[in-house]
Amino acid sequence: MDEIGYLPISQGGANLFFQLVNARYEKGAMILTSNRGFAEWGEVFGDPVIATALLDRPLHHAVVLQIEGASYRLRGHAALIPEHVRANIPIAPPPPPKRRDRPPKNGAANP
Repeated sequence: MDEIGYLPISQGGANLFFQLVNARYEKGAMILTSNRGFAEWGEVFGDPVIATALLDRPLHHAVVLQIEGASYRLRGHAALIPEHVRANIPIAPPPPPKRRDRPPKNGAANP
């Protein structure tokens, strides 16, 4: 599930999401992404009790990866973003293209 907390979640939506997470608990893998810290999930779901119960299940066996830094999605289009916006968000330039050299013939090294 991607971008949890990007939009506010209604109480009914929070209850349904809790039921989904609870049904999946200890039955299979889940991948959840969010741009909000766990401390903010009470605000996202409109109820800190539901957020705590919801987080209790996936965090029980979780591997949490916190990714910081430049936007992967925006890196190829940084020039299209207005300067005043670009100054407030980290955007890394795209990586240089990979070279696709041919393999050496008959074991000879490339010059």
